Amino acid sequence: MLCSDGKKKLSFCGLIKDGDLVIVYEKRDVMKAVKVCETSVLQNRFGVFKHSDWIGKPFGSKVLSNKGGFVYLLAPTPELWTLVLSHRTQILYIADISFLITYLEIVPGSLVLESGTGSGSLTTSLARAVAPTGHVYTFDFHQQRAASAREDFQSTGVGNLVTVGVRDIQGEGFPDEYSGLADSVFLDLPQPWLAILSAGKMLKQDGTLCSFSPCIEQVQRTCEALKSNFRDIRTFEVLLRTFEVHEGKMDSCQGDEGLSVGSPPCKRRQRSSEGSTVPDSSSSPTIKARPCADARGHTGYLTFSRLKCLS
Repeated sequence: MLCSDGKKKLSFCGLIKDGDLVIVYEKRDVMKAVKVCETSVLQNRFGVFKHSDWIGKPFGSKVLSNKGGFVYLLAPTPELWTLVLSHRTQILYIADISFLITYLEIVPGSLVLESGTGSGSLTTSLARAVAPTGHVYTFDFHQQRAASAREDFQSTGVGNLVTVGVRDIQGEGFPDEYSGLADSVFLDLPQPWLAILSAGKMLKQDGTLCSFSPCIEQVQRTCEALKSNFRDIRTFEVLLRTFEVHEGKMDSCQGDEGLSVGSPPCKRRQRSSEGSTVPDSSSSPTIKARPCADARGHTGYLTFSRLKCLS
């Protein structure tokens, strides 16, 4: 679990404690978030796991069930939290998150405004990026959604780096108290162009803004609204291509249909001086890689811009 001291410095506690949030890794692509309770148990296809056996073990430990099955207990990093959190809204995934944090130039000490909070996937990563001295102020118009996000931030250990507010940013804009203080602003709204004017007032000179939109028509209207007070307007679509890597045998006459790592080009079988056939080395086990069939495609467009400096 992420811990924060008085200076908001983030670190992982060495040992799992009662009440901690852990990510239970069952198998590839099967994980779940579990709050540790000494009297509780976890049941799955691998058996029954007592939470009391988890307490005192370091994150990353392999624990056994009553049947001899096992799972791994992982720390709730922002990357893993994004994969297991409850989807109250559409969320951003690691490819978009890492790209926008870099392009918004978010560093420790930054003050970031976000609207809307949604499921909190991005917010958790923003909190880690601004730690230990920065802060994230995130807003959502839906009161229950904001309350659920606030609870999640406490569970993942970033609660003192994030302030959650209930506000309709499209209709009311950001609170005036942040005027001229924000290093970066992120918008995930149905009509982001309605919040551009307010976002510009919140930013420091040369501050950065990013808007996430799933449809290109939204991007076009947002770019039009940005032209008056922003420069360096750019839009990106981040596509992630995942590969499966495994060991297998390459047929001697298989062409270049499959990619292999470290295997020599296909050659004819050679004969030794005694006339016996020498097997081609390509029939031996080799490491093969191929694109995953279920790779995630389009998620949305990221539009970036920078506030114009006053002359």
